[in-house]
Amino acid sequence: MERPDFFSLKNGEKVKLPFSDLEYNNRVSNLRSLMEKKNMDMVILTSMHNVAYYTGFIYCSFGRPYGCIITKNKIFTISANIDASQPWRRSHCENIIYTDWKRDNFLKAIVSIVGRDEPPKNVGIEFDHITLDIKEKINSIFTFSVFFDVAKDLMQLRMIKSNEEIEIIKNGSRIADLGGEEIVKNISQGNTELEIAIAGRDCMEREIAKSYPGAEYMDTWVWFQSGINTDGAHNPKTNRQLQNGDILSLNTFPMISGYYTALERTLFLDHADNESLKAWEANVKVHKRGLELIKPGVKCSDICNELNELFAELGYLQYRTFGYGHSFGVLSHFYGREAGLELREDIDTILEENMVISMEPMIMIPEGKPGAGGYREHDILVIKKNGAENITKFPFGPEHNIIKA
Repeated sequence: MERPDFFSLKNGEKVKLPFSDLEYNNRVSNLRSLMEKKNMDMVILTSMHNVAYYTGFIYCSFGRPYGCIITKNKIFTISANIDASQPWRRSHCENIIYTDWKRDNFLKAIVSIVGRDEPPKNVGIEFDHITLDIKEKINSIFTFSVFFDVAKDLMQLRMIKSNEEIEIIKNGSRIADLGGEEIVKNISQGNTELEIAIAGRDCMEREIAKSYPGAEYMDTWVWFQSGINTDGAHNPKTNRQLQNGDILSLNTFPMISGYYTALERTLFLDHADNESLKAWEANVKVHKRGLELIKPGVKCSDICNELNELFAELGYLQYRTFGYGHSFGVLSHFYGREAGLELREDIDTILEENMVISMEPMIMIPEGKPGAGGYREHDILVIKKNGAENITKFPFGPEHNIIKA
């Protein structure tokens, strides 16, 4: 029996994707304009975030290559046979499936889309994502092609959100707040980080399913940290039991079709000592000032510098741990960072209308020092023409988030 190297399979019907046909067409049109400007014949996407952004399909690699091929008149996702027709149903384009019967059938699938008669002269790839192995193999099939990095250009395109994207981000922020409310209901002495996190995650997943009944549900998560576990923003939950007087860090992350949103808050169980209150109130003061600074026309690094000065005046700059905020869109903890839109000393991007960015100052005081723990507040803002809209509604600060036992 002769088994194919690649094939197409349209099993079932196309499903409703998170965005309209017009939205996906606009994204691809913008990419093709970039290709024309840079004289590229083809772009090969290999990252989860860019494949999802241009097609709607979020792949699950498990060590296999996946991709999307875009030419001047074609767009195809390329997926492994283990996924059958799900990538076609979830792609706003055509799809080719490659098989595992022979080595490098992924490459043969690429050639089948482009053809051998007129190989591309200039090819765009993502330097920050493509592996050396795949890059060498693509070189071997396009021997006379010149390769260009398109990763930063694609990031710039993703940084300005459409109205449809902003709508899904607003819904995500609303759902993050609901998850936070559910977590607070479950905070009590003796309960564990794990059980509290489960309650928040389940609440958010059910609300996502209610709001987006035709979606796929994956990757929504909660980090709920207590005591020493609050020292890192990305510390995983543990089975630690809460004790009265603990500092707590609430972090909810609903994922809607690859779009990440977040709520992060400092809380205390039952009471907070004076040194803890002093550190918490300092971080809240910086957070409030940061919210005021976010508006169109402002440089990211300037916001960072002013907040650094405020932290220094308050006596806590030495405890600051990371940048003051970042962009939102197609991303999660394992794909999609838009590094050009972050509130850091080395980022000089000017904030523009329809960018979406967080304000999230954090300080960490080590164990053994008064007020030990990690303090962090996090709101999401949509840049408007003449200001910014804060889409996070969950309250912050000692007057709201000392949870009585």
